[in-house]
Amino acid sequence: MVTVSIVIPAKNEAENITGLLDAIDAACAPHVDHEVIVVDDGSDDDTASVVFARMESHPHLRLIRHDVSGGQSAAVHSGVLAARGGIVCTLDGDGQNPPEELPKLFAPLLASGSEAIGIVAGQRVGRQDTMSKKLASRFANTIRSWALQDGTRDTGCGLKGFRRDAFLRLPFFNHMHRYLPALFSRDGWQVAHVDVSHRPRGGGRSKYNNLQRGLVGAVDLFGVMWLLRRRKKSRPTEAGTRRG
Repeated sequence: MVTVSIVIPAKNEAENITGLLDAIDAACAPHVDHEVIVVDDGSDDDTASVVFARMESHPHLRLIRHDVSGGQSAAVHSGVLAARGGIVCTLDGDGQNPPEELPKLFAPLLASGSEAIGIVAGQRVGRQDTMSKKLASRFANTIRSWALQDGTRDTGCGLKGFRRDAFLRLPFFNHMHRYLPALFSRDGWQVAHVDVSHRPRGGGRSKYNNLQRGLVGAVDLFGVMWLLRRRKKSRPTEAGTRRG
């Protein structure tokens, strides 16, 4: 029985995906029964072929393909919909999120007495990116944190663990992956944070630039602020149980 589903949004990551999958299995197998779902988000390289060839010898590996790229949030959403585990962990397909950090994400959610925790959000330390990316990210996170009061210093980190059913009750929109702590909190869930390491990108190149991210981020921020002000911060419970 699958306990944890690892979802990897990937676009043109043929150079990185094999090593990433090896490291995920090494990190997770000693701790939980897991599956790995690679969501190929409209790649035009050999990402899908590499994963498909591996599936024959790795039955816990699955592949979902988007004919047209829908973006990271759409890829994560497709993977979560297909997931068989009650706990889902995500990490980026470029290898910059070390798979060795995955137990930090699922262990708090599986611990006794953790039922009120909805999401464990990784926060990068020692980030291995260009100075322009780090400065842009720091500025964006400062504005977001001030506006949303979500207590999260780094929502751009791809390493996150959360409860599948709770995620699927969130409002879906493009770029929602950058606002998951605020959205989970909006639904009455506790948010936990863990520090995680970060690596330089291996092969390939980044799929966005600072200008693109800044333009969409401004619109998204106002939208999320609107959402937060229009829902009571409580989550649904069955009759006879205590609200978290």
